[in-house]
This record gives sequence, structure tokens and C-alpha cells, in this order.
Amino acid sequence: MMKHMPYAVRQRDVAPAAAPVPPNPAFPRACIIGAGSSGLAAAKALHAAGVPFDCFEQGSVPGGNWVYDNPNGVSACYETLQINTSCPRMAFSDFPMPADYPPYARHDQVAAYFDAYVDHFAFRERITFNTTVVDVSRAGSGWGVVTHGADGELTRHYDAVLVANGHHWDPRWPDPVYPGHFDGEQMHSHDYRSGEQLRDRDVVVVGSGNSALDIASEAGRGARNTVLSQRRGQWILRKFTLGLASDRLALPGWMPWWATRARLRFGALTSGNAARLGLPQPDHAPGESHPVQSEEIRQALRSGAVIPRPGIERLDGSEVVFTDGTRSHADLIVWATGYNVSFPFFDADLLSVEKNNLPLWKRTVHPGLPGLFFIGLLQPVGAVMPLAEAQSRWVAEHLTGRYVPPAASEIHRQMMADHERVRRRFYASPRHTMEVDFDHYLWDLARERRRGATRTRVAAARVAAA
Repeated sequence: MMKHMPYAVRQRDVAPAAAPVPPNPAFPRACIIGAGSSGLAAAKALHAAGVPFDCFEQGSVPGGNWVYDNPNGVSACYETLQINTSCPRMAFSDFPMPADYPPYARHDQVAAYFDAYVDHFAFRERITFNTTVVDVSRAGSGWGVVTHGADGELTRHYDAVLVANGHHWDPRWPDPVYPGHFDGEQMHSHDYRSGEQLRDRDVVVVGSGNSALDIASEAGRGARNTVLSQRRGQWILRKFTLGLASDRLALPGWMPWWATRARLRFGALTSGNAARLGLPQPDHAPGESHPVQSEEIRQALRSGAVIPRPGIERLDGSEVVFTDGTRSHADLIVWATGYNVSFPFFDADLLSVEKNNLPLWKRTVHPGLPGLFFIGLLQPVGAVMPLAEAQSRWVAEHLTGRYVPPAASEIHRQMMADHERVRRRFYASPRHTMEVDFDHYLWDLARERRRGATRTRVAAARVAAA
């Protein structure tokens, strides 16, 4: 991949198959929580760097949210799920997705890709499956980690902890709840698996994100009646532009945000305003919210298979009453209302998150908790996986002494400046607290890694001269 060009992984970028790398006991010992896509990126980076680590996964297979009916019990994967980022833009930098994959891979193809990634880089034996991390706390200058697995409850000590437990597993229900009562079934989109749950039912889907559009489109094919309820309109982008995956029309990461915003506005204009089909008119400009994509919802709305409605006013027995006074009979409400960012293994006195808001330096480092890193805790205009890979390589450089950070005051300044920048770019919502621009984030983090390497050389020279 060209250094300053938009990220895209080609078949020739594949790295040779790796042999197991023995850990170097001189390096700090690390714990990785989770073996989903972000945890796998972390495990591969630490493994390649020779960092001794344990990776704990509460399920029996790698892949996290992309494994349908994952034994870990927290995957939100459903039967028709496919990626919203094209394969070359989602793949890890040294392991392209198979050439015969479609532009947007299915969940089973993505899960197979992650499984192959683990074996290609020879770190499967470093993952401890069927083991849950139940507590993480400070222990001297490091961290105490309590796990529960086949050997019962164990406590281990680590110098560093890499949190990669994901942020699409703890369902966020409407709060406050809507007035009234509902006689039918209610479920969160996290528990949706297939169209069979919708078949021959009167369904109301609530939400305006990708899952809501996917579920409503599926309900339009098999449910008796389908209503899509949205409080706030969104600009719905198409996945293809001029026959190409739309995200391939990307820009170099060094370009300012206004260029990315202009690209998103172009995508919104060429896709067409879904408000003309009855959905709410967005009250924000394209680029001021996290992108939503669908190739199917427009046809479902045009054909009448999905009926658009505004937000809900109240529940009334077997009916849902909307803010425009209309009513719909329903025996199932699917709440596609997003997820909470939560860490059940942290005590609230150590770390808590309010309204999904957790400022981090480069969305990775918690300045007040040395040795604690977060991998994949971001919401990119693009895919998480390449960003998690870059974060993980950066953390490996931290742990092996190849990176020296700037002064604490500079870290805090940058962190708050980035946090404020996101606040200005996107409308206020829990879904926007972790937003980053995919290509710019990769470019910016690569720049910081180079600066840290320079600081390392300067520090070494000073020591040698002393």
C-alpha cells in the first residue's frame, strides 16, 4: 500500500506464513481481553513482537461479533449480516481477504477470514478459550486479572492490559421507556438472528442505523406487516457508486476533514434522500452523523413492504402510537437502539463510562491508568479492523521500548482537542462519542509512531552520552 494513499489491501500484500515466535521474558507481560477482531489484531501484534501475553476469550472460537450463534453468547450476528466496508478496506494490512470474496463479504466469510488469520500467523495456541475475565484491578505498578474458566477462578498479574471486549454486545434499550404498555413481544436487535423470528408477524422496527434498516428490509419480505419507526432522519448511502464499492472512492488520510465530509455529502446526494420515501427529513447535513448504508430499504419503502413512521409517542396494548397520531397493530417490536459501552470487569471507582463517553488519547491510551490500553474502542467512518491493527502495533512498540510518548501535558492537550473536534463535527449522540475518520486516523497514528521512535532514539543518545 502506498504510504500516503487511501488504505486498500491487495492480494500481493499478504505476508508469508509465520512460525510461532517465542516470547521474550525481558518484555512486560500483557493480558488481552477478547478474541474478536480487535483482540486478534492485538494478539498478532504482541506475538510478532515477542511480548509475553495471555489472550482470554469467553467463547470457544475466534471472531467475536462475526461468528453466527457464537458460543460466547454475546455476538449480535444475524443471518443476512454482511460488512458495510469493502473487503480491501476492511482487511488487515498484511492479510487480504480471499480474491473470490464479493465486494462486501458475508458474516460467515468474515468469520472464516479471521480463523485463517489466526493460523496464518501461528498464534492460536496463545488464546485461552472458554475463559471469562471477571475482574481487572490495579495491583502495585501493574494489574491483577481474575479469570473464570476450566480451572476455576484464577488471579494473574500483568504489566499491561489490552481491553478488546468490543462495543456491540451490551444492548441499549430506550431510556426513559415509552409510556403505556405493550401486549406483544419486545426484543433488542442484538437478539435478532433471522427472518424466521419475523415471519407472519406484525412488526415495528425502531431505529435508524444499519441494523434497523437490515431488519426492516428482511421483515418486509416475510412479515405480515412491517413498520419502520425513526425519531430522527439519516442520510442513507448506497453501497455501490458507478458499479464500484462506494468506500473505494476514498481520500488520502492527510487531507482535512472537510474533504471527507464533502465525499460523504456526494455519496448522500447520489444516493438520494430517503425522506422522499416517507422517512424523516434529516436535520443535519451529510457528514455530521455516522454513515448509514443500505441497498434494500429504498425498494422496500417504494413497494410498500415497509411502512415509514415517525418516532413513538406511546404503547397501547396491541398497538404502537406514533408522534403524528397514526397507530399500527404490532405483536413484535424490535428495538434497534444501539449499544452501551461497558466493561463489567472494571470497578466503577476505577473506570466508568457515562453515555458512552470515555475520552482516550488516540482512542487507545487512558492517561490516568498506566499500562491500560483500549483496542477497537472507536467508531470509524470505515472499518474497525485496520485501526485496531495499527493501535496494536503501537502498543507493541510501547511495551518493547521502541516508542517513547510525549509529555503528559501534551497527551492531555491532544486528547481533549480531538474530543472537542469530534463534538463539533457530529450531532450530540452516544453513537458519536467515539467517531474517527478512518484514513486520517491511520495517517495520524503512523505520524505519532514515527515521532515516538524519534524520541526513543534521542533518549537513547542522551543515555549513551551521559
